[in-house]
Amino acid sequence: MKRQQQKGPTQRQLRVAEEIRHVLSGIFTRNDFRDPDLADAKITVTEVRISPDMKNATAFVARLGRSDVDRLLPALKRAAPYLRSLIAPMLKMRAIPALSFQPDATLEYAMKIDALMHQPEVMRDLEKPAEPTP
Repeated sequence: MKRQQQKGPTQRQLRVAEEIRHVLSGIFTRNDFRDPDLADAKITVTEVRISPDMKNATAFVARLGRSDVDRLLPALKRAAPYLRSLIAPMLKMRAIPALSFQPDATLEYAMKIDALMHQPEVMRDLEKPAEPTP
């Protein structure tokens, strides 16, 4: 039996995920949460990935100017049903996907790589060698 190749997300998955990201971003901008852990948190939704069956959506979140988004994950998990009820009327779908949240570490990773690239040892290796004269 042949193994199926791993395919990327479909256009519909990408479109729905982006719509969910947009709606969640708007909700987090309004910041009207009763939960004290979320009441004053500045949360950015960087990406949403949706499962092929459209039943589960994972939102990748970060905090502006801070790296302690892990502290908010339990509060976001508690708020997921509430957030799902807020996005339901805004999406034109029969079934609204269940939401889960993951920290987005891409910005931290990019800053780490940038710092590594600017180390003297690396800078020396990146410099162009002198062209030999004929």
